[in-house]
Amino acid sequence: MTDTASKAASKASVGTDRPGRAGAPVALPGPAPRSWRARLLRGATPWLFMAAALALLVTFTYAPVANMIAYSFTDWDGVSPELAYTGVENYGDIFTRPELFQVFFVSLYYLAASVVQIAAALYFATILSFNTRFRNFFKGVLFFPYLINGVAIGFVFLYFFQDGGTLDSVLALFGVDTDRAWLGTSTSANTSLAGVSVWRFMGLNFVLFLGAIQSIPSELYEASELDGANRWQQFRHIIAPGIRPIITLSAILAISGSLSAFEVPYIMTGGATGTETFVIQTVKLAFQFNKMGLASAAAVVLLLIILAVTWVQRRLVPDDKVDLV
Repeated sequence: MTDTASKAASKASVGTDRPGRAGAPVALPGPAPRSWRARLLRGATPWLFMAAALALLVTFTYAPVANMIAYSFTDWDGVSPELAYTGVENYGDIFTRPELFQVFFVSLYYLAASVVQIAAALYFATILSFNTRFRNFFKGVLFFPYLINGVAIGFVFLYFFQDGGTLDSVLALFGVDTDRAWLGTSTSANTSLAGVSVWRFMGLNFVLFLGAIQSIPSELYEASELDGANRWQQFRHIIAPGIRPIITLSAILAISGSLSAFEVPYIMTGGATGTETFVIQTVKLAFQFNKMGLASAAAVVLLLIILAVTWVQRRLVPDDKVDLV
């Protein structure tokens, strides 16, 4: 009696839950296929969110770059509505005039300053990532210069380095008698300007390094302390490998910034006393000598140099993911 009832119940359940022949499994109906309108709307939704940003990017970045490349093949003076196509004459003029490339030697000062800048930012970021007294105050002090406008920084340090200015007054308090023009010679002027760049941009690298260091799991520090590791060993085996992608990024920004230095040297010296950078030279070609075509070609050359240096650096130092666990 019991077996007969159980068989009947199982047949009833099969008949009610899955339609079809008794005992035969039948697949449940799946979701209805999407219409072409739904698929189109789903694919276009991300682009709709990015439309405004892409429009601004194309309008103020890619379109000007395209115009600059087009002008580099002309003899346009920047004023006349007429311009003649000259082919690669501007590029040949750039590569056959060594004085146009001699200004790249000035970038070596800024490149050396970038090394000091990255090292100092990494040092302070490592120190302030641990429990240090007044660390929030020092974070603000280090990052504050990056928030100041470059033109304002140029005028401030112009008075700082002038004869009898702030620097001479501070040195006089320590009994140092300085009778020299800090911006009067090529070496001292470029060294002073590179020092200003260290003060200004160290805050950016500091924040990048600090954020990367704080993203490292704290368990790694605790385990290393149990193993008897000191701060230097923690930096060498935990911090440095963990933030290697950020160090690579900072190096790329440092090289591109060294090649394209403009604001501070232009405000403080205007390119005089051997402080003219490639960008200052390009601006003079365009607006002082009215050679917009040649200046556009110089800008394209600078862009290609920066892209090539970045590509070589990425090939030499690949961005590999580091597993610290």
